[in-house]
Amino acid sequence: MRLRTARGRFVASLLALATLPALTAAAPGNTVPALEFIGEQDLPNALSFQGTTVGGLSAISYDATTRSFYLISDDRSGIDPARFYTARADFAHGRLTGVELTGTHPWLRPDGTVYPPTSTPAGQPATIAPDPEGIAADPRGGGLVWTSEGERVVPADGPAVLGDPTIRRATVTGQDAGALPLPPQLHMNAQPVGPRRNQTLEGVTFTPDGRRIVTAMEDPLYQDGDDPTPSHGALTRLTVHDARTGRPVAQYAYPLEPLFATPPTGSTDTNGVSDLVALGHDRFLLLERASIFSANDWKVRIYLVDLHGATDVLGRDSLSDGPVTPVRKTLVTDLSDVPGLRRVDNVEGITLGPRLPDGRRTVLLVSDDNFSSIQTTQFLAFAATGI
Repeated sequence: MRLRTARGRFVASLLALATLPALTAAAPGNTVPALEFIGEQDLPNALSFQGTTVGGLSAISYDATTRSFYLISDDRSGIDPARFYTARADFAHGRLTGVELTGTHPWLRPDGTVYPPTSTPAGQPATIAPDPEGIAADPRGGGLVWTSEGERVVPADGPAVLGDPTIRRATVTGQDAGALPLPPQLHMNAQPVGPRRNQTLEGVTFTPDGRRIVTAMEDPLYQDGDDPTPSHGALTRLTVHDARTGRPVAQYAYPLEPLFATPPTGSTDTNGVSDLVALGHDRFLLLERASIFSANDWKVRIYLVDLHGATDVLGRDSLSDGPVTPVRKTLVTDLSDVPGLRRVDNVEGITLGPRLPDGRRTVLLVSDDNFSSIQTTQFLAFAATGI
């Protein structure tokens, strides 16, 4: 891959953004869903459940066959082995009235053992724990797909610690069932090219027919430009995989909004994709989540995304190599503007849930408390029309 100076990447990215068509107009004929807030349930901080500490819930997926929700923890085997949970949600009288955890399983390595914590012993190969972020239940096969952000530590002196992001299949009890191939741009590199640390595969979803797996990069690759700031947005990537073979078959640029406020000097606060859920073959609900972390201040927005008419960039080293038409996005709701929602925390997961008796589809969100006593594990429910 070609390397570019930071200024060159930044200018090229700004030029690309300046020439984009309208990014917030719904495609002709598309109905924009309307969401009505129908309740919140919180879990206690540092809840102990089946020998684990509950926290870091970074994604959620619903299995309509079992009426269970799957929740992934982003614990990198630092507190307990990397794991996921199952849960049930109660919707009585059209409201979210309860969320109950029903089980937990560790993710298992191909040899059947749990993932150990990251270790970098001198003179020996590093052991890199996964950084679990996305989870999706297979609507056809009954298994799971989950993503890890990998690792990238490049010290000024000494060897780099590099671990590629991963997309893995697993059974519903956590047994490993193999990895999907990565697009070539998503491999970690000690040079400023490829993914940034902790800004890689954040979300994953199956299309309703189970034929496609779609992943979302949280933020831009190095060669695609700088992260969002208060003065400009950025382009990140959505990748479509064939669910049967696992191979990537298409990739699209997704336009991120600018950061909503000015961060403290020296901070890494930015805006990025945190999760997505498919409504159909080419339409999705997608979460953008931004923070001013030191102030525990969060901005979370849900967009309707449509792939129709977007440029396939799977073969592109850099999005600034030529003209790019990104996917179309339409704001569905900003959680800061939702009546009755008392606070917005670090919401990272979104899924479609069961239908209510009136026919509306439930949408359930979950927040990642970062295992912090000043944050909350929230479950936020909406009733959606137009889905």
